[in-house]
Amino acid sequence: MTEGATPDLVVDLLGGDMRALARTITRIENRSGDYRDLVSALYPHTGSASVVGITGSPGAGKSTLVDELVSHYRENDETVGVIAVDPSSPYTGGAVLGDRIRMGSAVGDHGVFVRSMSARGHLGGLSTATVDAVKAFDAFGMDRVVIETVGAGQNEVDVVRTADTVVVLVQPGSGDDVQMLKAGILEIGDVFVVNKADLDGAERTAADLEEMLELRGSEERTRVGHHGAVEVDSVADDGETEDESDAWSPPVLQTVATTGDGIAGLATTLDGHRAHLERTGERESRARTRAAAEVRTLLRQDTADLVETELRRRGGIDEVAARVAERETDPYTVADELLGPLRDYLAEVND
Repeated sequence: MTEGATPDLVVDLLGGDMRALARTITRIENRSGDYRDLVSALYPHTGSASVVGITGSPGAGKSTLVDELVSHYRENDETVGVIAVDPSSPYTGGAVLGDRIRMGSAVGDHGVFVRSMSARGHLGGLSTATVDAVKAFDAFGMDRVVIETVGAGQNEVDVVRTADTVVVLVQPGSGDDVQMLKAGILEIGDVFVVNKADLDGAERTAADLEEMLELRGSEERTRVGHHGAVEVDSVADDGETEDESDAWSPPVLQTVATTGDGIAGLATTLDGHRAHLERTGERESRARTRAAAEVRTLLRQDTADLVETELRRRGGIDEVAARVAERETDPYTVADELLGPLRDYLAEVND
């Protein structure tokens, strides 16, 4: 299949051709050819898959837990796509750990597709390519999509823009990790899991998490009370209104991924959270939030590309910077000169 054969590739992918899925994700990750047309063609076929993001500190056992979770889904005859986001190579931009064997359960199973992708230096751990790869899995018809992130600490917040449910893993006795959660990840977690629960300190770690989540919940309720009103989110099936009293309270679970203990309970909790999102209308709300963030990201990237092209036309950033350093011009004037034509065009179009 040629690089430009997007219609054929889309048809093959939608028809369940695993090789077409692999080629699609490769083209998306490399940002090659007409990958934008490809993603656009797939977009109307997305929105059905249940997307779960799994994050947490290195060593928490994310890969092992994902492996067991995939096995659980396959036992229930559900298809699963897995995106393992690895650290970027500073030399090639590729996934440093991409060649490792991450998931034994996926070997020889055509109901599972595992792809290791590079974070490409993105602070949130997820690149735009990863977001598009989720769309490919979704359009392909995968029942479940699981994203395992790099595990680089509080910067793992971009996962919330892609996943319906965010699972945060913590290992026992990791006091520093629990304290770190206050800095950001605590705010995005829908489910918290103390993995390696057979080790000493698991109960204490779970208790610390529960205490922190209760404190967060109290602060949120205080803010709602301070503003003086209860917000109505949706109407339940029985006609009763649902307000913040129906808000999701993130549970703290314990698992031993190496033995599979607690995995079934985790899967049940994930299904419960999805049902909650659909019942309250929050899934649609999150989808709109993700769409807005994605549009803004693409606008920033495309605008930056246009500016870089114009900079090259003017001799490159070094020449422009030299003029600024010599006081022949200033940064604000340069910015105005570069963006002026775009600003004028938009003003003309809107008039």
